[in-house]
Amino acid sequence: MILRPYQDVAVNSAIKSLNKHKNTIVVAPTGAGKTIMLSSLIGKMHKENNKVLVLQHRDELVNQNMDKFKKINPNISTSILNADEKDWSGDVVFAMVQTLSRPNNLSSMQRVNLIIIDESHHTIANSWLNIIKESKEINPNVRIAGFTATPNRGDGKGLKEVFSNCSHQIEIETLIREGFLVSPKPFVIDVGVQKELSQVRKTIDEFNMDEVARIMNKRPINEEVVNKWHEQASDRKTVVFCSTKNHAKDLCDEFVKQGVRAEVLTGDTKKDVRVNMLQSLSNGDLQVVINVAVLTEGFDSPPVSCIILTRPCSYKSTMVQMIGRGLRTIDPNEYPNIIKKDCIILDFGTSILTHGKLDEEVNLDDVASEENGQAPQKQCPECNSIVPLGVRECPICGHDFAKQEEMKLKKFNMTEVELINKSQFRWIRIFESDKCLMASGFNGFAMVIDLGDNFLGLTKLRNGDLRAVSIGNKREAIASADDFLRKIESSNKAKKNKQWLNEPVSEKQRRILINKGYTISPFDFSWTKYKASCLLDYLFNKKKVDHLIYKKKREIKINQKSLKSNQDRLAQLNRQYSPNYNSDNSYFPTRKQIKEQQNSLVKINQKEREDRLKALSYGLKQIDSKTNDERKKLSLGAEKLSLSNIKQFPGTRSVQIETRRQRLFRTTKNENE
Repeated sequence: MILRPYQDVAVNSAIKSLNKHKNTIVVAPTGAGKTIMLSSLIGKMHKENNKVLVLQHRDELVNQNMDKFKKINPNISTSILNADEKDWSGDVVFAMVQTLSRPNNLSSMQRVNLIIIDESHHTIANSWLNIIKESKEINPNVRIAGFTATPNRGDGKGLKEVFSNCSHQIEIETLIREGFLVSPKPFVIDVGVQKELSQVRKTIDEFNMDEVARIMNKRPINEEVVNKWHEQASDRKTVVFCSTKNHAKDLCDEFVKQGVRAEVLTGDTKKDVRVNMLQSLSNGDLQVVINVAVLTEGFDSPPVSCIILTRPCSYKSTMVQMIGRGLRTIDPNEYPNIIKKDCIILDFGTSILTHGKLDEEVNLDDVASEENGQAPQKQCPECNSIVPLGVRECPICGHDFAKQEEMKLKKFNMTEVELINKSQFRWIRIFESDKCLMASGFNGFAMVIDLGDNFLGLTKLRNGDLRAVSIGNKREAIASADDFLRKIESSNKAKKNKQWLNEPVSEKQRRILINKGYTISPFDFSWTKYKASCLLDYLFNKKKVDHLIYKKKREIKINQKSLKSNQDRLAQLNRQYSPNYNSDNSYFPTRKQIKEQQNSLVKINQKEREDRLKALSYGLKQIDSKTNDERKKLSLGAEKLSLSNIKQFPGTRSVQIETRRQRLFRTTKNENE
């Protein structure tokens, strides 16, 4: 099998690192072909009597990896070690971690020369470490290679205990640009619960999904999920990620209610039912599968071209895994009737706003995790009491929060987001419309202003001058302004996922805004310290901003006028010199072409006349052998030939013809007499 160029580079780099360090990790996103690469790596390093162990943590991965391995390396024997069979006979053994890590199975473990770990970000779990430890005790020279799409774990624990180096990283943006993945087309839908979601507590490895379900599993939200799906992706195979089983069931009921073929998949779903369900999603009439923490890893269905997130992701790696389920390209031979150009992402949990772009730098060291904070709270709008976030009725005054939440959920806002180049900074609207977007840091701020047909990017250092960095489309303006922030900000505290950005507006900010004519209600929780900071940056620089806007609009107007003048001049030149186009884009010939056509017509007429004269000359030569009647006919034919035509061809030949013509007339006249 011929590898893709990036796959070949990754495999060769891994072999070099294994020979040098005895371990390495390869970072490759979903759809890059990790199974193909690990199979090729084994094929190149395999030697007779050397056993290879391939570790995976799910039954689907065991069968999937072994099937693809056999296609690539048909001459290498394989066997399986899982709950159903424990066979070490193959040169390559595909093993379930949960089975092999049990003490009785570890004690009978055979010597291996190479260990391949799929989804290797799980490696530092005790079950994996026990297998690695046992294999090293049997063979200290064992080599270990890991493959994963998400090397940076959300809990901050690094993989340094197993892997000392990353031999190669393949970026999602590269695969999209080269056509090996489809482009994500993400939409973030604000259903009015962003603040509540930001306050949900984290457990050991994720958000508290019961709290998430209490916020997200509401009839208006579920209805809106299905409505937005109908608007954007009703003809697409879809995978939905939910918070809890009840959440998944209620959302599935809403899909079915609106006539959509949908089913629920959870950890309790029987294996044979799961296999049939996923097969029906790929090749049958099942349109939507709603799952709870099942299809995040080890799921491969290229026809899926819509991903719906109805839950937040505390870790970026989880979001990347979920979105990656829909980025695989279609093999036209396997799915001849499907055309897949992109993957629509409907994010109701606002994970994209939290984590941003899909690619990230590899860090194998431990990273200190942020504090989870206190239990989330909210303020009662009736008595101002601070109560737990989960209560539906205020214990002090009896205020009905459920009714208030139902009213807030009536208005929804969907925004398309550019995910590949998503900013690390929080861009917000400081007014109701999208006319002005702002992002602020500790050392400066940036703005993108809608001028109508163009967008203007403005930036300013805290002690510097306001300047324009871009004018063009929205993407270019945001990219230029965002580059400015990345250059001037060195602290991670300025990034959009930091907790201080969500803190309530300070009293000092409130007083300044009041002096500037902005009154903020104590019960308006949409105002945060960050939003107030952005607005104050704008207000403090409003005159300079207005001046630059006026200046740029004037320049645009002048440029448009100059452009119109140049276009008119170009059209005029085209009419004079262009051989192809008129002012209305119709074809017209040049003067030279017209002259050539005229000369061509003249040549045609001259040839026609010469042919007629030749015919007449031939007739004159035959006069003596013709009867009187024939001579009369010839004389009449000669009279019809205009003398003016003959005179157009002066010269000896014409004179001879003229003489013969006169002789013919005399002979004919005498005979008639």
